[in-house]
Amino acid sequence: MLELPPLSLYVHIPWCIRKCPYCDFNSHESSGDLPQREYVAALCADLDSELERVQGRKLQSIFIGGGTPSLFDAQSYEMILAHVEQRIGFNENCEITLEANPGTVEAQRFKDFHRAGINRLSLGIQSFSDTQLQRLGRIHDGDQARKAIEIAVSAGFDNFNLDLMHGLPEQSIENALSDLNTALSYSPRHLSWYQLTIEPNTVFYRRPPPLPADELIGEMQAAGQELLAAQGLRQYEVSAYALSNAESAHNLNYWQFGDYIGIGAGAHGKLSSPEENAIFRTRKKKQPDHYLKSTAQRTSEQSAIVQDELPLEFLLNALRLRDGFNKAQFESRTGLAFSTIGKRVEYLQSKALLDVDADQIRASERGYLLLNSVLEEFL
Repeated sequence: MLELPPLSLYVHIPWCIRKCPYCDFNSHESSGDLPQREYVAALCADLDSELERVQGRKLQSIFIGGGTPSLFDAQSYEMILAHVEQRIGFNENCEITLEANPGTVEAQRFKDFHRAGINRLSLGIQSFSDTQLQRLGRIHDGDQARKAIEIAVSAGFDNFNLDLMHGLPEQSIENALSDLNTALSYSPRHLSWYQLTIEPNTVFYRRPPPLPADELIGEMQAAGQELLAAQGLRQYEVSAYALSNAESAHNLNYWQFGDYIGIGAGAHGKLSSPEENAIFRTRKKKQPDHYLKSTAQRTSEQSAIVQDELPLEFLLNALRLRDGFNKAQFESRTGLAFSTIGKRVEYLQSKALLDVDADQIRASERGYLLLNSVLEEFL
């Protein structure tokens, strides 16, 4: 039977100073002053339009992403968080994350962000190499990246994530490990370390950079994971590593097929309705100008997930987690009986691609390396 899962909130800030050549997110280069107060008012009205789906739940996490959210000032976030608290409320120890880029101007605002109620930063470092940062089109250099981390710590952020990429143009294993060692020197509780991928509708897709061979990237990933594990950072998701009890509450809610409200230009949401026995996906109007001007209706799409697609939708998320899921989670988050996928789980277990321990189902070591093939069995 479908039950109400935990609830999170995603807030999208669509502007950035310069769009990176690998980025396929809904981000738009800013020209002149940003319409901060107008956008905050639109976000608050957008949230109000979603309140019916809250159904008495408080928020366990908020993630403010972009774009470059650190381009907005702290007062904007004070206003947003005050409105959210009044309309929905926060669970105890609610995790509130702000994505920030290490440019000097943004870094100087970190103390104000902390005072505004942000209790976790996610810093888009990507690399500490000046050469790589230039290739990636980043607006900061290695020194600014290091300085931003130091400022974040001095501003009171003891909980922060560092975002790093590997498999960068002409990158060696030694270069990738150097980035990781530099990051580890700041004792982060959480690291996102993921491979650069070439996405459609990006500059890199039209003009691909010289990337390392797949075999070298595989060796790079294995060496990096060994280093992170030795430092106590456990891989709990495909590209996320954390100390014990420092996993991102927001990320976990995504991967455990929890609910989340999405507000802001192009923001996506997922909301369950046990009364209707349905799970809805939503998306807001993508272009910032359209979003700002649409005072009556900012949702551009809302549709129920087709029941036949629910098992795959759930597993696309849950099997990314090292710990996987249990049968009760599958049933309460999808509203389907576990028998819906039981025979395919048994088959994959027989092929040593899934491990089943009592009620817990997770990808085996081999299955985790072949996750796409595992998921294809549920198409």
